[in-house]
Amino acid sequence: MRITGLRLRQLTGIMEHEEPFWEERLARPVDVYPEHKVQTAADGYWMPRLIAPGRSEVISVFLEIDTDEGVTGLAGPVPHEVAWIIDREFRGLLQGADPLATERLWDLMYREAVHGRKGATMMAISAIDCALWDLKGRWMQQPVYRLLGGPVRPSAPAYASMLGYSIEPELAHKRTREKVAEGFRALKWFPRWGPTDGREGMARNIELAETLRDAAGPDVDIMLDAWMTWNRPYTLEFARRVAHLDIRWIEEPVMPDKIELCAEIRHLSPVPIATGEHEYTRWGQKALLDAGASDVLQADTFWAGGLSEMVKICTLASTYDIPVIAHGHSVPANTHLTLAMPELLAPMVEYLVKWNELLQFFWQEPVKPVDGMISVSDRPGLGVEIDPDKIESEEELGWSSVPNMAGSVQTHQQTIEEGE
Repeated sequence: MRITGLRLRQLTGIMEHEEPFWEERLARPVDVYPEHKVQTAADGYWMPRLIAPGRSEVISVFLEIDTDEGVTGLAGPVPHEVAWIIDREFRGLLQGADPLATERLWDLMYREAVHGRKGATMMAISAIDCALWDLKGRWMQQPVYRLLGGPVRPSAPAYASMLGYSIEPELAHKRTREKVAEGFRALKWFPRWGPTDGREGMARNIELAETLRDAAGPDVDIMLDAWMTWNRPYTLEFARRVAHLDIRWIEEPVMPDKIELCAEIRHLSPVPIATGEHEYTRWGQKALLDAGASDVLQADTFWAGGLSEMVKICTLASTYDIPVIAHGHSVPANTHLTLAMPELLAPMVEYLVKWNELLQFFWQEPVKPVDGMISVSDRPGLGVEIDPDKIESEEELGWSSVPNMAGSVQTHQQTIEEGE
């Protein structure tokens, strides 16, 4: 079997939702600058475009890898900049390759993209790898979790990640109680204020934590995601003041390159620290593990290198006795990974409640928790299919008419070999 082509399908559909869909955005590192701090929740990539009350336009790009045996692998959605890299950097490299040789293809892409070991290029490699695993499962007529060595268990707990929900105390209290009633035993919220907001901002973050604990009760885990916007003194002061609330973790308190500082915070904080969402590959995650920077690794399957790399990251983490709870960009892929790993190594699946209304909008059967537990079907591959009824319009993306340096190198090398 050989790869015959890559397709990047841009799909547009109309999503119906409660109004407003996005109530609050998370704090961002650029919020230290006032002109960025005032931007609204509607600003930013991948946001649905409101076209009428309760109706928004959703645009998503999916990768499909075709073969000469009629088997196609599917992955996505991916950002447009990642789609561009897939098309420009890797289309020629993968053409004619054996799609089942996932280790070979991952290593080939990694070596080809030496300047893309992190960021958008590694995200492109991740999407391709996940599509190849989906293809492999479809060809073998097996769900991916079986190919990864599972199932270790039929389902896993999901935690409700509340990005996009209002953090006003009354509403946060109400939504927390609702999610607990739905069966979730853990929730993560996103405090908006940080070091530039002074004492008032600290007081509001503490009030949010107290509100969440009161609403959830003593037996439900509460996590708080600072999304890289805090610093050492702020995190330690906040942790000290909420330690009595039994917070399960504070997530990403500082920028990802501050590994040693994060390790220092973890050592001093009375609240556990989680990080790794914005780190890439086994080497990046190993740096966190070696430094002792995290109580929980949160590598993202669609960012850190795909399923091939996540298996290696889990193996590494197991030698440090650190759990891996994959960042919730792709619930189908993350659930397959989690069900193939021991419970202590991969204890939960992150479920970004609002975000998954967007990311899984075009799936025929979105992967959703039931009574706080999440599982996947036994359908081959990742078990997801695009629902044609949700597609209002479609466009195939491609920028390969622009000269490709990788292709030029291959052509040049072929000329040399023919000359010999």
